[in-house]
Amino acid sequence: MKNKKILISGASIAGPTLAYWLNRYGFNVTIIERAPELRLGGQNIDVKGPAEKIAIQMGIEKKIREKNTTEMGQRFVTKQNKLIAEFSKESALSMTQELEILRGDLVQILYDSTIADVNYIFGDYITNLKEHESGIAVTFSSGKNTSFDLLLIAEGIGSSTRKIAFRKQPTFKFLGLYTAYLTIAKAPSDSQWSRWCNAEKGIVYLLRPDNYGSTRASITFTALEHEYTGLSIEEQKNVLVKRISGSGFESERLVEEIQKSKDLYFDRISQVNSPEWSEGRVAMIGDAAYCATPIAGKGTDLAMAGAYILAGELFTSDNYQQAFENYENKMRPYVSKCQKLPPGIPKIVYPQSKLGLRILNTVISIVGSKPTKWIMGFFGADRKKIKTEIELPDYTLMRQVVSN
Repeated sequence: MKNKKILISGASIAGPTLAYWLNRYGFNVTIIERAPELRLGGQNIDVKGPAEKIAIQMGIEKKIREKNTTEMGQRFVTKQNKLIAEFSKESALSMTQELEILRGDLVQILYDSTIADVNYIFGDYITNLKEHESGIAVTFSSGKNTSFDLLLIAEGIGSSTRKIAFRKQPTFKFLGLYTAYLTIAKAPSDSQWSRWCNAEKGIVYLLRPDNYGSTRASITFTALEHEYTGLSIEEQKNVLVKRISGSGFESERLVEEIQKSKDLYFDRISQVNSPEWSEGRVAMIGDAAYCATPIAGKGTDLAMAGAYILAGELFTSDNYQQAFENYENKMRPYVSKCQKLPPGIPKIVYPQSKLGLRILNTVISIVGSKPTKWIMGFFGADRKKIKTEIELPDYTLMRQVVSN
């Protein structure tokens, strides 16, 4: 394809992955990031399925393994911190994966893998776009004006550039939940196992070890869609403290940690459904286009797979219009599959009453019992395998075939 000068907006996971492959295919790539530096916060994420395959091809699998969070598996506990069931990371029922890494560590690895070949601009963002016959003129908040052949948006769910570039805006499917993430000091009760605890009134606590001697905490609970929007950080902290105080488990410890937290993230959980992923010379990938939410557990897969396929299609197609169409045709079915949640989820996992909580814990206890584990293992359900969830073409080979 002749359109070689490309601007990517967003330097999280999708953006640098996209930049890596575009640079490998001979494109001139610039990444712009609103934050003044890399945003290295965040919780545990897993690199599995298509993301693992892409990481292997990028030569970063070893680096990801070296930054493993050290998590051994998942334990479900009661409000009194008593064990209900445990699933090692080898279990198909455990959220712990073989390649478990902090979001910030993966961002750093991707940045280190691209900084030598990609132009990064931090502390700036797009304020205006004007498409012309040979490209797209971009105005930045800094006042700079530059033209590119294409703009690729790799921002988050609330993408500001998407609002500028697309006439048809996405719809958001609210899942009835808000979630908070923060890093807390490690306590004697923490170990190399993650701990999941359900509390009444639809609260779920999750404490996970990291590889820096601290603990990553998440608090998720049921709420109305606009119940906590537009709050300041201090107001968010007050809301969280009020919601979890006296709810059991380690709520009082978390109340103290919330009040002094410097990295608190708090937001509603919604899926993004975009009618179109491209318009003119602009296309988008990752959460900006098709966020599946942390509940789906597919965010890294979608970000890296979308980046790989979009870069490959731009490399092998005759023009960007064909590339954008091919990318969407390949990714849409996979996105739809990832956004489908099991029946009753998330409501079943967030019981409101003591009875509902007792029933859920009983079910978890049965599933985690030795006889059940033995039966599931006997039939092969307890073994994790890398499944072919989406086809990842060898674009270099495809280009060679076309050229010949």
